[in-house]
Amino acid sequence: MANNNGRKRKCPPSPSLGSLHDDMLERVLARLPPASFFRLRAVCRRWRATSSSPTFLAACARVPARDPWFLMLADPDRPSPAVAFVAAERSWTHHCRATAATGSVSVPVAASGGLVLYRASYTGALAVANPLTGASRPLPPPPQQQGDLQAIAMYGGDSGAPYRVALFSGELPHLSMAVFDSSTNSWEGPVALARKPKSDSSDGDSSSPEQDSGDDTVYFLSKSGDVVATNMQRSASKQYSAVAVMTPSSSGDGHVATCCCYFLSSSGTIIACDVARRAFVELPRVLPVYHEYSIDVVACGAAAYAVVLSEHLDTASLRVWEFAGSGGEWRQVAAMPPAMSHGFYGKKADINCVGHGDRLMVCVSSAEANGCFMCDVSSNRWEELPKYVDGDGETTEFLAAFSFEPRLEIDI
Repeated sequence: MANNNGRKRKCPPSPSLGSLHDDMLERVLARLPPASFFRLRAVCRRWRATSSSPTFLAACARVPARDPWFLMLADPDRPSPAVAFVAAERSWTHHCRATAATGSVSVPVAASGGLVLYRASYTGALAVANPLTGASRPLPPPPQQQGDLQAIAMYGGDSGAPYRVALFSGELPHLSMAVFDSSTNSWEGPVALARKPKSDSSDGDSSSPEQDSGDDTVYFLSKSGDVVATNMQRSASKQYSAVAVMTPSSSGDGHVATCCCYFLSSSGTIIACDVARRAFVELPRVLPVYHEYSIDVVACGAAAYAVVLSEHLDTASLRVWEFAGSGGEWRQVAAMPPAMSHGFYGKKADINCVGHGDRLMVCVSSAEANGCFMCDVSSNRWEELPKYVDGDGETTEFLAAFSFEPRLEIDI
């Protein structure tokens, strides 16, 4: 073997990202988690220029799915920078822009796909935004509806597809609905919603004596820890909270056949609205009326769940329930380990929840105890999220969250 005059043989240089063609580089960067890409944008001018390239955004659109981010909401009286929890990395990021073109102070009220819907606190104006890029645009003013606004739901908007916003107004049993369609940039309605008759309801018995008597009192826990009766008090971020569950077409062509929206009535019962049929049903209560508890409704995948924090026999329990329409009963699908939930006993805690895929985030808040927890509903695995510490070394307590899919390519 030749010794090359004592010199070591030089290995050919290994290929690097810098040697890739622009098209291939864009494909590689498009596969990065969005938080990583924001950090790597500072590597060089070429990578920074790539971020605004139309072909790079097209490569991002070809990525079928991304792990969700959770836009966290803190005390509105203590302004803080936008913070998101990155589920895949179990870390916090500031690469999130919580802004909206409403012309006044606004709060997020709904989310779907890669978009978040904001509502102006004083004017009620609505705007949709991509929290990853900060791009936003206002929606046309909605039509006038009878009665007070009860709930706002948003659905669609995946991978740049059209999205819809549904507003529900009125008091039971007189509810109405108005729907915004982004493909036409216009509102439909308002239309009155019919209560499903007992024989036609697969979602629940809306004519049971317990719900029609009007004599029952249900107790709920407010943010301040006070026990309030009958009329539930919600935080500004969850005041109009509703979730939408999309039902695939039975024909198997991938088209959506129906959309059902769920929200809490002023007395705490869950209302299920079939958007296509323009009908609603009031589901039976999860727990007996004499229990004190905090409740929220959440969508995970293609199912809606009720999350209930209650106290019984000197302990607290947090359980996830699914309504079995065929039997007309609630079925428990997950429960926080007692060692976790017992810490909220006697604290008069309130819960705000959000779901994405199989993930369920629960924000528990009270004057004495706070925490955010993540549950994998399919396996009933629970974990407490790490605390967020700001630049001043102070821990921020979050009251609620909205989930979205981080998508750079979505244009408003």
